[in-house]
Amino acid sequence: MVQTTSVRDATHPPLVARHLRGFTGAGYDKGRPVLTQAAWFAVLHLLFVKWWFPARWRPPLLRAFGARVGQRVLIRRGVRVHWPWKLDVGDDVWIGEDAWILNLEPVTIGHDCCVSQSALLCTGSHRRRSVTFEFDNGPIRLEPGSWVAARAVVLRGVTVGPGAVVGAGAVAHQDVPSGSVLTTGGTA
Repeated sequence: MVQTTSVRDATHPPLVARHLRGFTGAGYDKGRPVLTQAAWFAVLHLLFVKWWFPARWRPPLLRAFGARVGQRVLIRRGVRVHWPWKLDVGDDVWIGEDAWILNLEPVTIGHDCCVSQSALLCTGSHRRRSVTFEFDNGPIRLEPGSWVAARAVVLRGVTVGPGAVVGAGAVAHQDVPSGSVLTTGGTA
């Protein structure tokens, strides 16, 4: 049995009783009709993520669904992109195996960036004080030359500055300054 303790004082606001049935998703625009969404999910799961689907065909396929993808972009197997039409990728970008671009809002990846294996770029969130847990989404921007290392996470509203690194396993919940390195212990 797990015991929990509740502390309520001036620094801890009262708990919010959630009523998820009332969730509306207000303000979230998927950006394309349901038929286009369904077509993308079919292509994503039947072709795009497969090991046998050639890497050179992934950028053109994303472009066919509205993504802006530069030249010499390498997208490895297992990469998932939620909405291609909300993705902008510069030239000479590498996206590693099993990376997940959960882009409910726009994701911009500048030139010469690397998003390593199993990294997560997550533009979605929820308002924690909302009784119905409404969305609190925000765009993500990776500036030129930045690197999101293996199993790192970049959360909604974050900009990773030019040449900055989000180290392996680190979580970027706020902007990462130009040239800095965010590790699991903080910015170094």
